[in-house]
Order: sequence, then C-alpha cells, then structure tokens
Amino acid sequence: MPGILFIVSAPSGGGKTSLVRALLEDEPGVVLSISHTTRAPRPGETEGTHYHFVSRDGFERMRAAGEFLESAEIYGHLYGTSREGIAGQLASGHDVLLEIDWQGARQVRELMPAVAIFILPPSIDVLRSRLMARAQDGTEVIARRLAMAEEEMARVVDYDYVIINEDFGRAALDLRSIIRAERLKRSRQHARHGDFIKR
Repeated sequence: MPGILFIVSAPSGGGKTSLVRALLEDEPGVVLSISHTTRAPRPGETEGTHYHFVSRDGFERMRAAGEFLESAEIYGHLYGTSREGIAGQLASGHDVLLEIDWQGARQVRELMPAVAIFILPPSIDVLRSRLMARAQDGTEVIARRLAMAEEEMARVVDYDYVIINEDFGRAALDLRSIIRAERLKRSRQHARHGDFIKR
C-alpha cells in the first residue's frame, strides 16, 4: 500500500527541524525527503543526508527537465523536491515528510494529495528570541526572517493542521498524533484490512 505524503512548514526558527528529527527517531515507517539546494552546506551538514547540494546551473537544468515536484527561491537560494525520489518512497510504502515552505506546499498539493501541517511559534517575540539565540545570522538577516515569518504565517489557512510550538514535548506529541491519526483513517484501514472491514 502506498505511503502518505506529509508536508511540514514553519517560519524560520519555528522549531520545524527539531520536531521532525524527534518524529523520525520515534515513529517507524516515516522517512524525510532530501531536497536539492543551491546554498552552501552549513557546518555539520553533509551531502545526501541534509540536502543534495547542487550549483545554480545544475538546479536550473533539473527544473527545466521537469525533475522537481516543487521548487522555490528562499533568501536567494533555490530549493527543490525530486519527483522520482518522492514517488519511489511512497510506492515502497513509506510515509514521507516534506519540509518545505508555503510556496512549495501549494505546488505539491496541486499535483498530488498531501497532508499539510504548519508549525507556529507562540508569538513573534518568542520567534525573535529563538532566532537571536541561534547566533547563525546578523541583525539584518534576522529582521528579514521576521518579516518573512509574518508573511508565511498568514498562509496557515491553507494547511490541514496547526501546531503551536510553545512546549517542545507537547508539540512533538501533537506531530506524532497527526501522523498516526492519518494512518488510522477508515479508507486506509479498509485498504489494509478489507477482508473484515466493510465499506
């Protein structure tokens, strides 16, 4: 039986990456889609584990050939999701997580069914504090990320589920609960156990 495609979006600093990491550790059968990007690797990032790092020319060639399910430019860098990679994982029965922004989410959902989850910080002030605590960006970059975050959060109406990441443990449980609930929908259970579950 094919897997379920899940989209997880959040503003920068919303805690998406940490929550997804916790889910992958605790929930079997879920895999993370590895995106292609034109940005340089950050300290600790490795090719094929965090991203597929490609040149801008290489990315544009792939996009022109229709190899991406979705693509977007974020903070001057290109990001894209491989059509073939997603299709292969779903066909093998894995549930797949896509960590993408609202632009990518919209592109994907126009092409195929997906469960969309948006992770929100409890407030803009908390988000600002988190971005500053990461010490990865300068003041101007943080200001730009905050402005972008407000635009991104306005897109929450396009999502199926919303998680407020105030308490990490609770937010992690919420994310895991969504995955499990989707797996337990009657239509999917019927496909698995149709011999005794009647429509």
